[in-house]
Amino acid sequence: MNMVKNLRFAVIGALAGAALLSAGATGAGELVVYTASNPKIHKDIMAGFKKAHPEIDAKSVNMSTGPITERVIAEKANPQADVIYMVNNIALEQLKSAGVLEPYMPKNTKIADAFKDEDGFYMGHNATIMAMAVNIKLLKEKKLPMPTSWEDLIKPVYKGQITIAAPTKSGTGLSIISTLVDAFGWNYIDNLHQNIFQYNSSGSAAARQTGRGETVIGLSYDTAILQQVNSGVPVEMVIGRLSPNVIEGGGLLVGAPHPKEAKIFLDWLFGDDGAKVFAPHVGIGAVPGYGNVDLSKVHLWKMRRPLDANAFKRKWAAKYEK
Repeated sequence: MNMVKNLRFAVIGALAGAALLSAGATGAGELVVYTASNPKIHKDIMAGFKKAHPEIDAKSVNMSTGPITERVIAEKANPQADVIYMVNNIALEQLKSAGVLEPYMPKNTKIADAFKDEDGFYMGHNATIMAMAVNIKLLKEKKLPMPTSWEDLIKPVYKGQITIAAPTKSGTGLSIISTLVDAFGWNYIDNLHQNIFQYNSSGSAAARQTGRGETVIGLSYDTAILQQVNSGVPVEMVIGRLSPNVIEGGGLLVGAPHPKEAKIFLDWLFGDDGAKVFAPHVGIGAVPGYGNVDLSKVHLWKMRRPLDANAFKRKWAAKYEK
């Protein structure tokens, strides 16, 4: 009888031990990630992190920037996520102001200073710069000079030759035009408007139009322009003397349910391994040496004045939308 009882306890103990080992192997750590990433980039990021840290069970919620930002703020009193990444600097500033980001400096990071929040609440992992796609064939046919700076675009010679996304419909358009207002004032935009052939609803449309020969100059973002350059059409990318840009990044959320795992993720994301995963997808990597645009040739414009995006859109629409 005692032998049977002892055997039963031994079996139960063995099963319990196996269960604990199984739990330790699959649930040693948990992590919840919020993001507004492109699905391809997010898939590669999560796969890279899983390969580096198989002991952490990482789950994610991927929504567009506005909704995911609103969700984090709404959950402030009862946080459901640990980290957020791949949201733009406008959203990151909103999260910082709302008090939902906790300062954290990832270990051994090589992120360039231009990508760091001065108060340490967040860091950027890449920058998307805005530039000019120029159709060289059309330029020669129309006997137009090659633009070399943003100031050139208001010259009367380019009347009806420029395409850009409307800032009321596109983040790319908003970034370009708000930066140009910050740098040169509304009078510059009045002059630029005289040269616009078309306002689009998509940030990449101007680059594609330039590639198809529908417009001489398309104002768009780096990767969209480089796609045209690399496709063999007669398009060149002109960066100009300043670069309107969007920095995308992330940080640690206040009250993160799994702070240890969150910091491990941020250490990986902002280190060399994370930079390698981002590199094929982004214009400029925040870690020097990664990306598709040479950072040494770029002057990332930092806004001198606070941007109220909604107020800016209303003002622009009142002046230029029919």
